[in-house]
Amino acid sequence: MQVLADTLVDLDMDLPDRRDGKVRISWRLPDDDRGGRRLFVTTDRLSAFDRILAAVPDKGAVLNRLAAHWFARTADIVDNHVLSIPDPNVTVAREATPLPVEVVVRGRITGVTDTSIWGMYTAGGRDLYGHRLPDGLVKNDALPSPIVTPTTKAEAGGHDRPVTVDEVADSGLVDRALWGQVVEVALALFERGRELGETAGLVLADTKYEFGIDADGRLLLIDEVHTPDSSRWWSADGLAERLERGEEPESLDKEFVRRLYAEQGFTGHGEPPELDREVWLAVADRYRRVFTMLTGDDLAPVSGSIEGRVKENCREVATW
Repeated sequence: MQVLADTLVDLDMDLPDRRDGKVRISWRLPDDDRGGRRLFVTTDRLSAFDRILAAVPDKGAVLNRLAAHWFARTADIVDNHVLSIPDPNVTVAREATPLPVEVVVRGRITGVTDTSIWGMYTAGGRDLYGHRLPDGLVKNDALPSPIVTPTTKAEAGGHDRPVTVDEVADSGLVDRALWGQVVEVALALFERGRELGETAGLVLADTKYEFGIDADGRLLLIDEVHTPDSSRWWSADGLAERLERGEEPESLDKEFVRRLYAEQGFTGHGEPPELDREVWLAVADRYRRVFTMLTGDDLAPVSGSIEGRVKENCREVATW
């Protein structure tokens, strides 16, 4: 993993039930009259191809603050797990049991790997995730309408497995009535993202949502929403001309990294090549740019230890 200066890669807290994801670390907070809560710290780690590749300046703050922005702007569609944001990299959230599927909504046909929807389409696939796609689509085209393409959640080190919308309920992964609600909510969230993104000069090509059930049985939107880690955000400026010339969109998200690796012949198998420091700085600039375009805010510059700041800002919600 390539680590740039002024990044948060890991930290320790004297809290129980530590859980590590590729980007986030969480702990259970001490019980109080508010019930089950978890503290989530979003690091600056960047993962792609199911592995952690680098630590990028400001990435964690962008993800955490942008997710908070979208949680607030979609609360009328579905409840979410957010309780407070005590630090740019931290979310205090309700505990929830995640559903065993990731819900991907796609408005465009795109991707660089052989397991992407574009990769499957070019290999001859037309019935994808239970949806029949027409012949004649060109990479990055808009689909006739947004589609839900679920995947199962793999164990650590494994790969997610595509399933159809019907298979999720038929196999018992999610209760049928609940799954119907999830699909309806996911499409509504995507439409909200597309509408607000358009006003900011951005195109939401596709995105991933995660849902959970809280102790009261409520459906919650969890993890993150419409961030450049979980979504493909394209600059709308000049997009039509780029596509007409057969060029790729200007990506303000993690797809920028995937394309650079693909240009070097790496698509997730074997040892990834090292990229220059300037590449990761360009990634950081893209993340900051999409944050500002969507929120209208600028990120405060990093000063001092991020780990020290996180711990100081969280003292009111936890003790270590």
